[in-house]
Amino acid sequence: MPPTTDQRLAARTPDGKAPLVFLQNWEHLLLLHWKVDPEQIQATLPPGLHVDTAQDSAWLSIVPFAMSWARLRRLPALPFISHFLQLNVRTYVYDDEGKPGVWFYSLDCGSGPAAWLGRKFFKLPYFQARMKAAITDDVHYTCRRADRYGGAPYGSYRLSVYRYSGEGQVRLCEDPEGLPFFLMERYYFYAWDGQRVRRAQVAHSPYRYQDADVATFDTIPLCLDDLPLPSTPPDLKHYVDKVKVDVYGLQ
Repeated sequence: MPPTTDQRLAARTPDGKAPLVFLQNWEHLLLLHWKVDPEQIQATLPPGLHVDTAQDSAWLSIVPFAMSWARLRRLPALPFISHFLQLNVRTYVYDDEGKPGVWFYSLDCGSGPAAWLGRKFFKLPYFQARMKAAITDDVHYTCRRADRYGGAPYGSYRLSVYRYSGEGQVRLCEDPEGLPFFLMERYYFYAWDGQRVRRAQVAHSPYRYQDADVATFDTIPLCLDDLPLPSTPPDLKHYVDKVKVDVYGLQ
């Protein structure tokens, strides 16, 4: 059964089933969201995961952001692994227990060591990428992932470009019946370890978000992940300036 409102709210509280592993900050997040046919998304999911829907649609999101002060619990941040850029492609799911979360199709990462750690310890589909961000009155963000799809030779690159800023009132993501809550307040992520679905939990204060003013965006990451390409601009665009995050181990 799809998650109840109580289950969506309960996910905000760490369940105590795994130790706290990482501390990190997420900054300058752009969240681009598209409606997608639920059957198309369900066909891409591993056994044990179910597409979560809102407004009778599944949703795909592209999320570029900056990671800062990422570190193991009780250890200091390290320059070569603690500050980097990341771009995620994700959809929205729940498991057989009704726990709502996200399923990542890819996580482009500007740090090779961080990408290795994500694959090794969280079983997530990290890809090392060449990434840059210039942050002034807005964010100018670029990402180049190795394109191994569609017969392209390894080492060829495709460039995604995003230019964005927050606009309007800062709002607190607190209405569990609202679409922003559905898309942003996700406290579990799921991964496939080669044999079964695993999950891990994150904890943070509710997002303080704005609408996003997006001058430039790309859907190339969806293409690289062999996902349906939208024929329209994003249905929703959100911006989050910063959030502090605790990451717990795989269950």
